[in-house]
Amino acid sequence: MNVHASTRQRGQVPALVRSAHPRQAVLLAVAVGVAAAIAGRPAREALVAGAAVLVAQLLLGLVNDVADERADVRSGASGKPVAEGALPAGNASFVAVVLLLLLVPLSLQNGTVAGSTLLITVVVGFVHDRWLHRTWLSWLGWAVTFGLLPAFLSYGGWGGGRHGGPPTVAITAVAAVLGVCVHFLTTLPDLVVDHQSGARNLPLLVALRTGAPRLLVGTVVVTLAAVAGLVVVALRVGLHQ
Repeated sequence: MNVHASTRQRGQVPALVRSAHPRQAVLLAVAVGVAAAIAGRPAREALVAGAAVLVAQLLLGLVNDVADERADVRSGASGKPVAEGALPAGNASFVAVVLLLLLVPLSLQNGTVAGSTLLITVVVGFVHDRWLHRTWLSWLGWAVTFGLLPAFLSYGGWGGGRHGGPPTVAITAVAAVLGVCVHFLTTLPDLVVDHQSGARNLPLLVALRTGAPRLLVGTVVVTLAAVAGLVVVALRVGLHQ
């Protein structure tokens, strides 16, 4: 019995990793860490900033899979460890709590204001996963979360207290638009499953009107424009006010 239990536990580790959506978490963490370094922050600060974002994103990935368990079961979605029974929802929730306990001091190591800003994104993400992401307001959580990341960077420093200053309005706005674009990009592969599960998120509503191919092309074009805009604003306007 102990051998079988140990085998099940080992099998849950890869399921746990998949449930946390690690690719998205790593990409965003690297982007934030690189942005911090480009902004002139020391290497240790850039690493801690990226690490905090990584933990926050992994936490939200687990929350998302737990929140979607019933809908994923109804739609027969694949690649969903919680819905498939490979990862018990209770275990995913426990790890999410552990990540939250790790995230609080890790976030505040970036400064009290910066850390609080990142923790707010987790609250926004929780509200998004529980109530918004299957509705036409699915874009809102992404816009707010990405829009807060410049503040996390601009107020960032080392240790508690207040560092830096507020971000520029321009870079905040462009970051929010990029967040909506990322929402569309990450939702496109799941449009059919979302439709079958009864979801009515914004990308799905747009796809029902325009068709998925047109939505894909439009999303890629707007995303590239948003990335280019972010680079231009960062170079010409800057991060800090």
